[in-house]
Amino acid sequence: MPEPETIWIIGASEGIGAALARDWAQRGARVILSARSQDRLDVLAAELGSVHIPLALDVSDRSSINEAAVRISKIGALDRIVHLAAIYDPGKIADLDPEKAMQIVTTNLTGSFHVAQVGPTLLKDGGQLALCGSVAGYIGLPQGQIYSATKAGVINLAESLRAELSGRVDVRLINPGFVDTRLTQRNDFRMPAMVTPQRAATAIIDGLCSRRFEVHFPRRLTWGLKLLSALPYWAAMPLTKRLTQ
Repeated sequence: MPEPETIWIIGASEGIGAALARDWAQRGARVILSARSQDRLDVLAAELGSVHIPLALDVSDRSSINEAAVRISKIGALDRIVHLAAIYDPGKIADLDPEKAMQIVTTNLTGSFHVAQVGPTLLKDGGQLALCGSVAGYIGLPQGQIYSATKAGVINLAESLRAELSGRVDVRLINPGFVDTRLTQRNDFRMPAMVTPQRAATAIIDGLCSRRFEVHFPRRLTWGLKLLSALPYWAAMPLTKRLTQ
């Protein structure tokens, strides 16, 4: 019987991350739970059991990531790292506060860069590192603002990392559609094909256990956006403009 996996989930305090932690714990994995809120992590760890480890950090702070890595290295090599932490502020680009925009870039994109550099040193040979982009990163859409731009950057980062670490680390990309979380509840527009965090967690685990580089869901949304992003600008831009009307 194989040994239980040890999995580090960054962005585990709520939403998709918490659902992933619950699902993997039920499957017998030991989970290291990270996010900024120690209190929320403690509550989740108490729910899951004493074998699971709450470890607060801030992905926008490299020293915080490094300190967490030192602690994790004493536990042993990891089987998987899943990085989900992100922040979001809906609205049009012109309406976004510059300080908030900087915070989104630092957390979503620079935070993913920090994990991409530090994470591989903690993995077993052939271990898995999954970064979370978004279908919002496929193509510029109305009210995507700086969040979508950061997720496009994460997609590009994961693609580069996949090539650079080939044969040593199993790099994966997660691109969710709309998931019913605290972040999406702030949107004031219709969100097609919404899924629950539990369904998202199942899709992610199934995808990460397959051989596919990209895990994207729900397909009835993602394939349409993939097609839109593949069109030439002269065809795609009139269609995206119609979304503002």
